Amino acid sequence: MNYVLKNLPVRSQKPRTTGFTMVMDKGLSIKEVENFIDANSDFVDIVKLGWATSYLTKNLAQKIDIYQDAGIPVYLGGTLFEAFVIRGQFEDYRRVLQKYNLKFAEVSDGSISLNHDKKCEYIDILTKDVTVLSEVGSKDAAKIIPPYKWIEQMQAELQAGSWKVIGEAREGGTVGLFRDSGEVRQGLVEEILTKIPEEKILWEAPQKEQQVWFVKLLGANVNLGNIATNEVIPLETIRLGLRGDTFDHFLGDHQL
Repeated sequence: MNYVLKNLPVRSQKPRTTGFTMVMDKGLSIKEVENFIDANSDFVDIVKLGWATSYLTKNLAQKIDIYQDAGIPVYLGGTLFEAFVIRGQFEDYRRVLQKYNLKFAEVSDGSISLNHDKKCEYIDILTKDVTVLSEVGSKDAAKIIPPYKWIEQMQAELQAGSWKVIGEAREGGTVGLFRDSGEVRQGLVEEILTKIPEEKILWEAPQKEQQVWFVKLLGANVNLGNIATNEVIPLETIRLGLRGDTFDHFLGDHQL
């Protein structure tokens, strides 16, 4: 860091599995990726190429290589997995992962109806090739999944081999874990945490208020995802109590 400030929360160091920041790339150019890495690489743990944007991204292999050469793993959005599965092209999807030398994959069912046992079967198969993150929750704001169902699905997916389970929010933060206003479904989150270890959960939290809420609940080293590329350092200041929203949260007895 550029200077010394005392009594900041201790951040986990890369490579880490807690305090994880997943960033969503929604179509950056090669030059934008290079600039992004130059400014933010210390604070980024993994990049998701959002939903199915990789289908249209120019110089896709080059982009992935740039991230990976910087020590930042890349995976393709879960919606792309669903687009392959719904068309009966699961093996084609596996070949795509191999073609681009991807070490991570996301399994989700937020846009399609997929038997949960079948979803877990896909997770089990893919773990033979890559590290799997699996997403729980629907992209349909009208579809409210009860907490016990979130817990059952998360437990089953972790047992099937998922490295982490993702709490759905979309890139806007208005479904799944959140109401359409962006407000956190607090009871849902708290109930999930009674059964699922927090280090196994990656909470999608694209909005600043959502990030603040999770940091206040679970501390500086909560796993957060769907972070915009221009919000990485702002999020880090929230984690460290260096933004007004969490300024007093970590001071404790160290205030004047």
